[in-house]
Parts: sequence; structure tokens; C-alpha cells
Amino acid sequence: MLNFTALYDACVLYPAPLRDFLMHLAISDLFQARWTAAIHDEWIRNLLRDRPDLKPEQLARTRELMDSNVMDCLVTNYENLIPSLSLPDPDDRHVLAAAIQAGADVIVTFNLVDFPVSALAKYGVEAVHPDVFICDLLNQAPAVVCAAANRQRRNLKNPPQSVDQFLDTLERQLLPRTATGLRTFAEIL
Repeated sequence: MLNFTALYDACVLYPAPLRDFLMHLAISDLFQARWTAAIHDEWIRNLLRDRPDLKPEQLARTRELMDSNVMDCLVTNYENLIPSLSLPDPDDRHVLAAAIQAGADVIVTFNLVDFPVSALAKYGVEAVHPDVFICDLLNQAPAVVCAAANRQRRNLKNPPQSVDQFLDTLERQLLPRTATGLRTFAEIL
């Protein structure tokens, strides 16, 4: 284990391929992944709004699986920190509050502009794009990250994906550096 904590923001849990990869990484015990019930509520609410073909029960099951497969993932008792925090988007204060409460080192998010260095530094937290986050993991523990990618790809049944298709999917998830890095290990994916 690399001995750090990452808080997943709702925006990185919204797209299923990225959520799945982040979950496969979380269960690898390479680091401690954390989130909150409010973060779950946000990604699920947005996904149901944008995808009327999905049913709340399906996403409730995904939520349940996430919570039951990652030990100590749910951050609680952070709400009292929210009023004292200042961010460009006040609606994101709950994410920073959860990161502080969890002792997180990073917030994995696409919304870097909403988590400026100046607002996070005093709490010892850094906002990191998921592509940078996964590439850093790949550089530090390539076998573990490749095993997570391999598990995810092999679990895809409807439809199954070749290694190239899987890596193309990661690129479409705004993970171009990750896809490029994993291509060097294509024979084990």
C-alpha cells in the first residue's frame, strides 16, 4: 500500500467506465479510497437526470457494492466543517470538508478550478485530475494498476472489449495519459 488517502468527487464517479476503474484501483489496497453519502447522492442524481433509461434501483445496487467492497470508504461527521470553508463554488465545500475529516491527501476530481491550491494547501489536500492520479499510481505500482485494469476489462461482458477497445474507452473518459501508459503493458491487460 502506498499509504495515502484519496477522496473521490462525484464527477469522477458519474461515468461508469471511470467509476469502475477507480473502484478496481480502490479494492487493490494500493491506497485508501473515500467518499460520502452526499457524494453518492450527487453522482446518482445527475446520472438519473441525464440517463432516464437507468433505474434508481440499479444505481442503489452500485452504491451498495461500492460501500461494501471498500473498507472504511464512507466519511461521516464532516458537516460541521462546511460553514468555515471557502471555495469558488460553495456547493463543493462538502467535498473539501469530507477530505479534511478523512485526512485525505488528494481529491480526485475533474473540477480543478473549483478546488484552488490556495484554498486546499492549508489543509494538506491537493486536487488531482483522475488522469494524473492514475498515471501516478501506474508509475509507482505498475503491476497493481495493470491488474486492476485487467480485472475491469475481463469483467466487461456486454459487450466484451479487446485491450484496444478498453484503452480507447479510457481515452474517451478523459484519461489519455493513462491509456498511453497502459498501452505499454498491453500484453498483460
